[in-house]
Amino acid sequence: MVAAEEAQSGNQQHELDIQMMEVEGQKLRVATKPGPVGKPPLLMFNGIGANLELGVPFLSQLKDTGAIIFDVPGIGGSPLPALPYRPSTLARWAKKLCQQLGYEQVDVSGVSWGGGLAQQFARQYPKICRKLVLAATSAGWVMVPGAPSVLSKMASIRRYTDPGYMRSIAAEIYGGDFRHDDTLINSHAAAMRPSSNTGYTLQLLAMVGWTSAPWLWRLRQPTLIISGTDDPLIPVANARLLDKLIPNSRLELIDNGHLFLVTQPEESAVMIEDFLHGDGSSSV
Repeated sequence: MVAAEEAQSGNQQHELDIQMMEVEGQKLRVATKPGPVGKPPLLMFNGIGANLELGVPFLSQLKDTGAIIFDVPGIGGSPLPALPYRPSTLARWAKKLCQQLGYEQVDVSGVSWGGGLAQQFARQYPKICRKLVLAATSAGWVMVPGAPSVLSKMASIRRYTDPGYMRSIAAEIYGGDFRHDDTLINSHAAAMRPSSNTGYTLQLLAMVGWTSAPWLWRLRQPTLIISGTDDPLIPVANARLLDKLIPNSRLELIDNGHLFLVTQPEESAVMIEDFLHGDGSSSV
């Protein structure tokens, strides 16, 4: 392993082991957090345009769980891919990445855009994916959309390249705690790492026409679905649909917005670890 970098969140330093790894000729910037021997780590798929540092507030609160997170090609520190990719491609790379790290089984989480990748991974590799956590996400193109004014701002990478712009639109696009405290976005914006327009566009294109709706009923992993009740981007109706379609699922609603993992990292980590290390029951 190469020397570790430190990822900063607020006033605290949380050390992750960050290295460049290669999977099928594609270089990926990967961060790992050690966990207990014998327990599967949590593989986390981030939101669109999000570099791995943006997952640190949540990952740092995991007390009894290792973690794996990586920058999607063209985002953060991962170079652009040679060719466009589909969710199935990223799922395959993630599986091989986990195997290179020595894990034959993982728990899988996905946030927003990354929730689609998490669902795809669970479908492609049911023996590798033990449990599934879906946060602020949907079943793809069949989703109940947010307001057009909100979605139009998400179509641009500007919020990741212009921290001032991010601060000005945070309450509108993320809702929840950002509506009540305009300083919350500061540490989030400070952790952003500029990505390329091409990388962001490839992420948008990867999900064009993709939906998990026809096969969600086939997923057998115990699944925790979490949604903020004030999510302008992905309304809570999408979480209810996922809960209806996934057989062994449990729905938890949080009085917050789209980025509850960022604004309530400790509470979110407790809920998720209780699920990961419990008996897998779908009952609340």
